[in-house]
Amino acid sequence: MAAKSARDKIIDAALDLAGRRSWESLRLHDVAAELHLELNDVRVHFREKEDITDAWFDRADAAMLAAGTGAGFADLPARERLHRLVMAWLAALAPHRRVTRQMIYGKFEPGHVHFQFAGLLRVSRTVQWLREAAHRDAVLPWRAFEETGLTAIYLATFFYWMRDESENSTRTSAFLDRLLERAERLAQSVPGFSGPRSKAGAPPFSAPGT
Repeated sequence: MAAKSARDKIIDAALDLAGRRSWESLRLHDVAAELHLELNDVRVHFREKEDITDAWFDRADAAMLAAGTGAGFADLPARERLHRLVMAWLAALAPHRRVTRQMIYGKFEPGHVHFQFAGLLRVSRTVQWLREAAHRDAVLPWRAFEETGLTAIYLATFFYWMRDESENSTRTSAFLDRLLERAERLAQSVPGFSGPRSKAGAPPFSAPGT
């Protein structure tokens, strides 16, 4: 196993310290002290604490993309591909679920408008990678409908997961499956919106011929 980079060590130390206390109370000088670093060593990798939040979600994005590289993945029904990818994203965050929840709730505090705007961009970026990993190829105007639907499903599942204490997030998995099933039925009921069946099944959010 490759040795952890300095950047990864800072992320891990920040999460561990926040887990002992809270994300709000964490300070970057605490992280530096934990790793026996100078504060400037932390600044080289992270301009502010919020950058660590972004790096934490980058890890989840990477785990999601990795989940889409297995043999036979592209041949799965679209609903199953999306389910596996979202659950892989959540599984990457699971070791620090409480801290993740605190990170998100902190963005909604008054005065954090710049964090909220950045959060919206973050959501959009993750959904785009989700579509890429799931091999979603719809073009406008269907792509806009698909992105809106996937964003709603992704956010609803994420907020459900943050309070889910079931083993291996089984309740979240079932919740996500229900949302995807409803979206698939809705897509199939809209004339011209759902494409023809293929060996992978009738995909939700699909433009004709994709």
